[in-house]
Amino acid sequence: MDEALLRTLTPTVIGVLVRRGADFAAAEDAVQDALVEAVRLWPQRPPADPKGWLITVAWRKFLDAARADSSRRHREVRVEAEPAPGQGEEVDDTLWLYFLCAHPSLTPASAVALTLRAVGGLTTRQIAQAYLVPEATMAQRISRAKRTISGVRFNQPGDVATVLRVLYLVFNEGYSGDIDLAAEAIRLTRQLAARIDHEEVAGLLALMLLHHARRAARTGPDGRLVPLAEQDRTRWDTRLIAEGVDLLQAALARDRLGEYQAQAAVAALHADARTAEETDWVQIVEWYDELVRLTDSPVARLNRAVAVGEADGPRAGLAALAELDPTLPRYPAVAAYLHERDGDLLTSARLYAEAARAAPNLAERDHLTRQAARLNARLRD
Repeated sequence: MDEALLRTLTPTVIGVLVRRGADFAAAEDAVQDALVEAVRLWPQRPPADPKGWLITVAWRKFLDAARADSSRRHREVRVEAEPAPGQGEEVDDTLWLYFLCAHPSLTPASAVALTLRAVGGLTTRQIAQAYLVPEATMAQRISRAKRTISGVRFNQPGDVATVLRVLYLVFNEGYSGDIDLAAEAIRLTRQLAARIDHEEVAGLLALMLLHHARRAARTGPDGRLVPLAEQDRTRWDTRLIAEGVDLLQAALARDRLGEYQAQAAVAALHADARTAEETDWVQIVEWYDELVRLTDSPVARLNRAVAVGEADGPRAGLAALAELDPTLPRYPAVAAYLHERDGDLLTSARLYAEAARAAPNLAERDHLTRQAARLNARLRD
C-alpha cells in the first residue's frame, strides 16, 4: 500500500469532484471514504490507474450521499452517471485547496487540521493522534472548518502569508504518534513551492530544511533535549543544509525580503558554524534586526536579546530583554540563561525553575528543571 501516493493524489481528486459540482465539504468527505476503500482493497488488487480509481470511487460515494440526502429532504437532486474523464480532469487544484484550507475565516487550529486532511491526505484519526486529542474532538474541528468555508470561491489570488503561517504551525508541532508533522510540513511546502513562484515560499522551505537538518542531534540517547550549543554537529544532515542554503540564496537574490527568509538566514548562520564558538552572532543580530523591522514580533525581539547577549555580552542581552514584556513565553528561560552568563547563579536558578513550571511540554520542562538543579548544586558547593 503506497500511502504517500494516496496522500499526494488527495487534493487532485477533491478538485475533480468540486469541478463536477460537489461542494467542498461533500467532496472532501467522499474522497476520505474513497481513501478508506483504497486502504482496504489496494493491497490485494492494486489499480493500474490509481488516480482514476480514486476519482471513480469518490464520485460514486458523492452520488450515493447526494441521493440519500435527496431522499431525506424529499426533493430531487440532479445526479448523473460518472462523467468521462476529459481535458479538465488534468487541472491541478492543489494550490486552490491550499488557499481554501487557510481561509482567514478559520482559526489557526482549524486551518491546520483542514490542510492536513484535504491537502495532506491524512485521516482524522492520524491528525488527532498527532495533536494528542480524541478523534471525536478532531472530527468536530474539521466539520466546523468545512462548514465555515462552505461555498467559498476564490476569484482573486489567495493570501500566501496565511498559507505559509499554517504550514509553519504544522512544522512546529514536530513529531507525535505515527505521523511526523515536521516531515509532512516539508512535503506540503515542497508541493506548494512546485506550484507557486514566491520568494517567501522558498524561504519557508529553506527554514524548515535547515531546522530539520539538526533534528537527530536535538535529543540525547535518553531522550533529553540537547541545546544548540551542545549538539554534536557531525549528526547534522549536510544534504538538507546544502539544499536549504541554496534555496535561501536564490530567494534572497530576488531582493524581496520576508520574515521566513530572515529566519532562514539565521538558521543558515548556525548551520555554517563548525562549532558553537565560531557562530557569527554579529550577523545573526543584524538578521534579527531585519526580522523585527518586518514583523515587530515579540518572539523575534526575545531571540534577538539572546543574540545580543552572545555578540555584545550578557549585560547587553539583559538590557535588550528588559525592554520586553516579562509575560512572554520563554522570557524566564532567556533571562535565566543571560543571568548565568553574567555570573548571577542565584537569580538564574530561580528563573530556570520558573521557566520549568511554565514549559509547554515535558521534554522542555525536564531540561529547564535540570538546569535549575545544576545551578542549585553549584550554589551549595
